[in-house]
Amino acid sequence: MKWPRRRKERLRRLLPEKEQKDPGSGVFTRRALLIMAAQTAALGELGRRLYDLQVNSGDHFAKLADRNRTSKRLLAPPRGLISDRFGTIVAANKTNWRALLLTEETTDVEGSIERFSQIVPLDERDQSRLAREIRHTRKFVPVVLREFLSWDDMARIELNSPSLPGVLIDVGTTRSYPFGPLLAHTVGYVAPPNERDVAKSALLALPGMRVGRAGIEQNQDDVLRGQAGSVEMEVNSVGRVIRELDRRDGTPGDELTLTLDVGLQQAIQDRIADMAASSVVMDCRNGEVLAMCSTPSFDPSLFDSGVSRAQWAEWTNDQRTPLIDKTVSGVYPPGSTFKPAVAMAALDAGAITPTDRFFCPGHFDLGGARFHCWAKHGHGSVDLHHALKYSCDVYFYEVAMRVGMEKIAEISHGLGLGTELGIELPHQRPGLIPTPEWRRKHKHHWNGGDTVVSGIGQGFVQVTPLQLATYTSRIATGRSVEPHLVRAINGEIEQKVDPQHWPELATDPTYLKAIREGMFAVVNEQHGTAPKARLAIPGVEMAGKTGSAQVRRVSRAMRESGHFNSATLPWEFRPHALFICFAPYADPRYAVSVVIEHGNAGADVAAPLARDIMTETLRRDPVNHKTAPGQTVADAD
Repeated sequence: MKWPRRRKERLRRLLPEKEQKDPGSGVFTRRALLIMAAQTAALGELGRRLYDLQVNSGDHFAKLADRNRTSKRLLAPPRGLISDRFGTIVAANKTNWRALLLTEETTDVEGSIERFSQIVPLDERDQSRLAREIRHTRKFVPVVLREFLSWDDMARIELNSPSLPGVLIDVGTTRSYPFGPLLAHTVGYVAPPNERDVAKSALLALPGMRVGRAGIEQNQDDVLRGQAGSVEMEVNSVGRVIRELDRRDGTPGDELTLTLDVGLQQAIQDRIADMAASSVVMDCRNGEVLAMCSTPSFDPSLFDSGVSRAQWAEWTNDQRTPLIDKTVSGVYPPGSTFKPAVAMAALDAGAITPTDRFFCPGHFDLGGARFHCWAKHGHGSVDLHHALKYSCDVYFYEVAMRVGMEKIAEISHGLGLGTELGIELPHQRPGLIPTPEWRRKHKHHWNGGDTVVSGIGQGFVQVTPLQLATYTSRIATGRSVEPHLVRAINGEIEQKVDPQHWPELATDPTYLKAIREGMFAVVNEQHGTAPKARLAIPGVEMAGKTGSAQVRRVSRAMRESGHFNSATLPWEFRPHALFICFAPYADPRYAVSVVIEHGNAGADVAAPLARDIMTETLRRDPVNHKTAPGQTVADAD
């Protein structure tokens, strides 16, 4: 029903004034208040959030922002230096410019590598290495694209840097060996770590890290490695390095001073020339190794940059085995150099006395077997002194049968033969002094003939040149010296350098005296087997023992034919030539061992070589010098 206009006007005049307002105005006011409250709450929350971001979490987000601007990584520490006893550096570090790829700084790793290879070619080996390292390396650890960059390489990389996100040029160090093959076996070499190495230590994943693979480098790897440093760089949005902000070089590894005399090593190497041979020179009073030569040798620096297949094939196909350190890994029958050990065992066991005599008719019969003496017509009646002087085989056949192999093995081990020594070198082979028990363990029977041939250092007996030098030192001084190569670490001299550090042998000194006298006769008395080893130094005499070790059996028919001459055999079938010695005889200071592979006769080949080595050692007398002989220092007295 509609109200007439006039009635509406009348009604409005009759109503109170406050009731004439718009009935929707109250609703509008409440809505406005709600909106204002919501806006105030939102602004409050926004303020609280801003406060939290800028004040409470400001440092955290500042670091995140800074991280987008900077890149920080670890640096491989410089490897510790190695020097000889007179301070001559034998393992150094040199600058190595390399290209690195920071995989976390690029979104296209494969593209970066492909573009880089167009600038600096990468061969198949590099490509496969990169694929392997990227797969196994964490993103924040740089990957080496290429090492040993030339200036031209670096210029091309810098010129194309805008198209190489994540690629940077870095400088590090690599190992260098100033004397190359001369000390390759003893000092060793380093090479890039493999996956097994990295699994043991994450530090090894750093570019430039190297792992010792042979010699002192391997044995003392933990000491030489050092502690990592760090570098912080400013980068742009695509990972391009703008500038270096901070660098903290790592702590270098410890510096090692070796017992070696490089000058003596070089003189021995020059004398050995191209023979397949080895020689060890020791201070027989404290076990310091002054020289360790193993020929032929190799260039150790090639392992750092990578050995080619052709070079590897050349080394491995060489029957003179240049990669093997013959001084510790080469095992040889000692031949007659073993006779002093057999005599010592018999004396210690009371099986003989120095004056007991045996008759040598030129052969020794056991059952139906005949064992020959090297002298076809024999030596007649001989005692210990003359048996060593003449190197009579029959005498030592008799002695070995009397004392037995168990006692011979016991004494031999005490003298350093057939056992692993404590020198700081890997890949040592212990050699072998056989016993009936050892033979039974290998499912074979030990018979009397095995004892007979072992008595002259043949059969299953095997030793290393280092063991022969140690054995000679212990006979010469009567002390249980152990060979060692590390003389000092960071300039601090090791305790084992003191001769008093080594205990005396648990044997009667009179027996050692009898052995030494017999070895003196070998070199200095008439009809001794090594007159060519006699020293030409006035007032200085040397004692020694010859040895010729067969590598193939010589039949009875060949011996009795009268026409057998081992020098006419092919090289690989000729006997090894050996010699051991110490000097001066009156006050032993140096011991030398020499093994010439397939050198035939120890008296003719090894003895003169040992004489020349001992002469040079006595001339230089390294243990009594503080500077290399022939050199002077500014503050020398």
